[in-house]
Amino acid sequence: MHPRFQSALTALYPQLQTALQPILADPHFPAFLTPEQVTSLKNQTGMNVRELAFALLPLAASCALTPLSNFNVGALALGKSGHLWFGANMEFSGATMQQTVHAEQSAITHAWLRGETALEAITVNYTPCGHCRQFMNELNSGTALTIHLPGREPSSLADYLPDAFGPRDLAIQTLLLDPVDHGLTIKGDPLSQAALQAANRSYAPYSQALSGVALQTHDGAIFAGSYAENAAFNPSLPPLQAALILLNLSGRDVLQIQRAVLAEAPDAKLVQRQATLATLQALGCGSITTIPLI
Repeated sequence: MHPRFQSALTALYPQLQTALQPILADPHFPAFLTPEQVTSLKNQTGMNVRELAFALLPLAASCALTPLSNFNVGALALGKSGHLWFGANMEFSGATMQQTVHAEQSAITHAWLRGETALEAITVNYTPCGHCRQFMNELNSGTALTIHLPGREPSSLADYLPDAFGPRDLAIQTLLLDPVDHGLTIKGDPLSQAALQAANRSYAPYSQALSGVALQTHDGAIFAGSYAENAAFNPSLPPLQAALILLNLSGRDVLQIQRAVLAEAPDAKLVQRQATLATLQALGCGSITTIPLI
């Protein structure tokens, strides 16, 4: 079991602890539950999926990286596939506050990059901030997405974001989590190919500035993240942060990145290079390559 889960696990209901033990015993537990695992946990504990998501919040929050605030937030995204995707907030010492990742963004991006194509609900232990509400509005679930908060009845995103403005107001047809492939090709090593494939999945309907980042850790594992744009611009998630979400939730250390590749067009309307370099340098990664998309 990864050490970060040990304290949180002991605080859970005894029945849930017992049911989770064989799942968390995997040292490479990927921070999500398959539909089969969700069904098994429900059967063993008598919980429904909403109750289970609430009970799992401490485990999700234990994945948080909070060297600045020391304030851990956990989130779980329920996919239409039946998967439960963990998410947690992330902060990076030595980088700007704008580089932080919110728990809801983490869970949503985790689901997206793992291949989930639609979400039904988000469970979080604190009320979503305006930034996250706007980020969620970019989803193909739209304002029908259900939000679960402790001590409250389920509500839709429409309740938390009244009179919303988003992609539908701008006639955007392909939304966040819709499968896409922009058809980009490039030759290169596996890390460059991973960055390219991430750029291929970019969601950038406003700028068309496709980009992807691939990170390689000291154990050789590769984690790739795609750019996710937003109608309000500022809540957009850079590709580096998307890759860092996967790396962190896999149990790897963000300070153990050996190599990084950024794939983007050099003449794009907006570029990720400078912000990517600055954040990676703050994380101690000195091997950063940019490959141009043509």
